[in-house]
Amino acid sequence: MRKSMLWSVVGAGAAYLLRNKDARQKLMNQFQKFSSKGRTSHSVDSMSKPL
Repeated sequence: MRKSMLWSVVGAGAAYLLRNKDARQKLMNQFQKFSSKGRTSHSVDSMSKPL
């Protein structure tokens, strides 16, 4: 029951993104910002060093 409900929600979200270009672009921008944070100097390794 839960799996079928989960897949229904995923399908509805995918259909929404296919129809709404602004929402799709906003989601892609969020993923790009998230992935670029790992490549900047603000990574966990540089923040764990003492001042």
